[in-house]
Amino acid sequence: MLRYDYVDDILERRGAYREQHLALLTEHGCMMGGAIGDPVHGALIVFETAAQAEAFTRVDPYVANGLVTEQRIEPWALAIRS
Repeated sequence: MLRYDYVDDILERRGAYREQHLALLTEHGCMMGGAIGDPVHGALIVFETAAQAEAFTRVDPYVANGLVTEQRIEPWALAIRS
């Protein structure tokens, strides 16, 4: 799982990069993901492998343009699914 922390004004600043960001998520095998918080302060994004997450962060326009203040990839052991 990839966790992003965003700049405070992410909703105002992401517009120019959002389409490319979403397309790259699909291209890099994102299984699910989305923004977290109210107000939005980050995102959780699930990939099948850490390598996919790492490859995505290298090309993500949110990272390249300073919208992500911190990122980390952590293993996630799914315990239940309904």
